[in-house]
Amino acid sequence: MDSTESGWTVVIADDHPLVRDAMRHALMQNLSDVQVVDASSLDEAKAAVDRLGTVDLVILDLNMPGMDGFTGLATMRAAHPLVPVAMVSATNDETIMRRAIEFGAAGFIPKSAPLETIAEAIGQILDGQVWLPIPRAAPAGTGTSRQEIASRLGELTPQQLKVLSMMSQGLLNKQIAFELGVGEATVKAHVTAILKKLGVHSRTQAVISARLLDFKTVD
Repeated sequence: MDSTESGWTVVIADDHPLVRDAMRHALMQNLSDVQVVDASSLDEAKAAVDRLGTVDLVILDLNMPGMDGFTGLATMRAAHPLVPVAMVSATNDETIMRRAIEFGAAGFIPKSAPLETIAEAIGQILDGQVWLPIPRAAPAGTGTSRQEIASRLGELTPQQLKVLSMMSQGLLNKQIAFELGVGEATVKAHVTAILKKLGVHSRTQAVISARLLDFKTVD
């Protein structure tokens, strides 16, 4: 990326201020003119992107409040499909890194990476590339099926993703309706749409698909 380019807008979402500061410093190394907006939760990050309108990059912590594994990534991608999203995490698990890319992330940056590496990663992502600290080998075995399900999950609206997440927690329609403050008929309509988009015929099959998103690690 040409460091002389200007006018970049980046949202950094992490519940640890020190991590946000490190990401900000890495951005400053590569960009001559950048507006950085901080967020400490998924909801704050989505609100920032909605408010700003034009955003060049969103950096999301995998384990901050509201993320629920990869559900948060899928929610952000569904709401703003044209905005690249880079995931950051304390984990170095290669399976989780590759799964993030399958679910639409433009990169996965370990928090333990040196600032120079973080700056390089951000630069490549802003150039439209996909960045991983590991080789992008094709997943073994069920890779194709996994990618297909990831694509279908990406078609769900943010509200449908919330409903699916609650279904995976075992909540009944009336309980989901109460949590979301909507009518039970609305929830039933969401469930029907979810099953159709995922190409499944039962709540159980939908929940199995949702579990692919549920990679929780410890920061």
